[in-house]
Amino acid sequence: MAKKDYYEVLGVSKSASADDIKKAYRKLAIQYHPDKNPDNPEAEDKFKEAAEAYEVLSNSEKKQRYDQFGHQGLGGNGGFGGGGMNMEDIFSQFGDIFGGGGFGSFFGGGGGGRRTKKGTNLRVKLKLTLSEIANGVEKKIKVKRQLIAPGVTFKSCSACQGSGQVKKVVNTMLGQMVSASTCGVCGGSGQVVDKKPEDADVRGLLLKDEVISITIPGGVGEGMQLSMSSKGNEMPGGIPGDLLIIIEEAEDGIFQREGNNVIYDLHISFIEAALGDSVEVPTLDGKVKIKIDSGTQSGKMLRLKGKGIKDINGYGRGDQLIIVNIWTPTKLSKEEKTVLEDLKHSENFKPDPEKQEKSFFDRMKEFF
Repeated sequence: MAKKDYYEVLGVSKSASADDIKKAYRKLAIQYHPDKNPDNPEAEDKFKEAAEAYEVLSNSEKKQRYDQFGHQGLGGNGGFGGGGMNMEDIFSQFGDIFGGGGFGSFFGGGGGGRRTKKGTNLRVKLKLTLSEIANGVEKKIKVKRQLIAPGVTFKSCSACQGSGQVKKVVNTMLGQMVSASTCGVCGGSGQVVDKKPEDADVRGLLLKDEVISITIPGGVGEGMQLSMSSKGNEMPGGIPGDLLIIIEEAEDGIFQREGNNVIYDLHISFIEAALGDSVEVPTLDGKVKIKIDSGTQSGKMLRLKGKGIKDINGYGRGDQLIIVNIWTPTKLSKEEKTVLEDLKHSENFKPDPEKQEKSFFDRMKEFF
């Protein structure tokens, strides 16, 4: 099922300020919070939907990608972007949107107490060729992750009795006031290491290489960031962080990219241009033959429909634009010079461009 527009989910316009977006999300979070709607799957879905929309629109970088590319700019439904958020993700990331205490304490109900901790995110750069970008590709990459060591066991933190928070009672002139802060012993997880292997650190973690398979959608671009949920560092008593993939485009020796189109410079001889010919040209999908009409002028543009790059929003595919360049030989034999000298003063060999013939820049405007 297609995802709803994030602005529509929150009920705001694209020009809404960060404060308006936050207010709209807060209103929906209160309305559909699980504590207010127990055993109501529809309310829980709307709660998650609102959180997903806020997760994107409250982040300036993600918002910019979403405004430009839509859901596909965040990786679509392939495990990237805001999709796949669970309740732990939501409470961990946005629990303080009401000004402290988390969602649960705001309602005074079962969702509160210890906030779920999240492991740190990992960032990797992934260089892709133009061919890989054109259609999308599946890649396997090796990352170093902090993982909970095999055989490690945990026990409840004695400092906070497993709550993850330390409460302090302060006497004031208005009476006793209770303040809560994150437990400094367990870091808010409510758990500490009981037993661990010798090679694990004090948190029970090991740094290990892991091969992760990722699916890159077609049409990504330089600097675009994709996110794989829960593929970052693990957190004892919490949830793993995310793996952030920053896309880099490798320089291509054949094609130039212009949006979803690719440009190819074709060099032909003067004889091929004058007489016409059938020539082979490379594309991102392999070689194809094209026809060169007799009398073709240098700078003419040919178009191969659908031979460009997939649109990241799924709106078809770009084209391949071929710029014809007539190559002038730099060395001639005596016999070749004689033939050309005989033709030099021929009436048909004198330049006579038609007035209605468009300039190179006019043709460029037509294509872009």
